[in-house]
Amino acid sequence: MGLRVGLQEVGAKYEKGEYFLSELLFAASTIDQAMQVLRPKLSTLTLSKKATILLGTVRGDIHDIGKNIFKLMAESAGFHVEDLGVDVEPERFEKEATRLKPDILGLSCLLTTGLHEINTVVDTFVKAKIRNDLRILIGGNAVTKQFALEAGVDAAALDAVQGVNFCKRVVNHES
Repeated sequence: MGLRVGLQEVGAKYEKGEYFLSELLFAASTIDQAMQVLRPKLSTLTLSKKATILLGTVRGDIHDIGKNIFKLMAESAGFHVEDLGVDVEPERFEKEATRLKPDILGLSCLLTTGLHEINTVVDTFVKAKIRNDLRILIGGNAVTKQFALEAGVDAAALDAVQGVNFCKRVVNHES
């Protein structure tokens, strides 16, 4: 999968500071265009997926660029990603998590005003008694490692590369 190798190289250069967000966005856009052509052909193959990620931007936030970059990178790493889109209600996250039984829940939040929505999603999962069934990863401009600790989630990714690396560790039982 040459696309995956290329995107991993771009991600590594981004982490080292050799590439910037514009290069990461360009690479993600290129991969997205290629995947639009390849996806119908790949769907006929039985590919073994590493794990399932349920993904969405929390209620009240309609930003999705970072979420979409993460999704493309996760898919290229072999993860199955179910993307609920933007402005997702906590109850929808819970309903879909109950139905899909994902390994990881990814919550995106660009706006600081949406941080309380992450807490609401976590509380909804606790009340539904499914919080311990999956790992929760948060990402976006508003999140910090400290907030992740306070919110009771498993990790905060400051960029898409960190997010995918966390997911790889979860699959390999390293985190």
